Amino acid sequence: MVLEELIVECKKNNPKAQEQLYQLYAKNFYGLCLKYSPNYADAQDNLQDGFIIIFKKIDQYSGKGSFEGWAKRIMINNALQKYRGIRYLEVIHDNIADEEVAIEDENVPLDYLMKIIQELPDQYRLVFSLYVLDGYSHKEISEMLKITTGTTKSNLSRARLILKEKIEAYTKIEIKSLTQ
Repeated sequence: MVLEELIVECKKNNPKAQEQLYQLYAKNFYGLCLKYSPNYADAQDNLQDGFIIIFKKIDQYSGKGSFEGWAKRIMINNALQKYRGIRYLEVIHDNIADEEVAIEDENVPLDYLMKIIQELPDQYRLVFSLYVLDGYSHKEISEMLKITTGTTKSNLSRARLILKEKIEAYTKIEIKSLTQ
């Protein structure tokens, strides 16, 4: 079944079409949920909840723009909604300059990068993921998270600094193990 047919059938609440649509996007959307969740279990929950919302709102998809983009936005908003207002998601104010912190080592495995991104404090992880991985502007992020653009810039700088330090430590360990 082509995507357009799947969408039409999902609008009719066809379970087989819903399952096919889920299979088509679950792997990519799970990776997306991992970026916004503090752990694998929460990412799985966010994936399931996101698909429930997609199936409930699929009638609202008009066919304009890509379906994947429309569904991705639902996944991100669902994940963000779960963490809004939670006490541990306090606004973090740092006095770090707005300058970019470069993360240059390309020899770091992707699974390690995802692991250290997930280890970031929640506010840093959300800002970093929205800005770097999904391309939202500071203005858009500030509206989504209900924080100032200055705070988004500061949190992004701090996240990059933490990641850079962890990547440098990882690289030193790898070099040390190769020379022994």
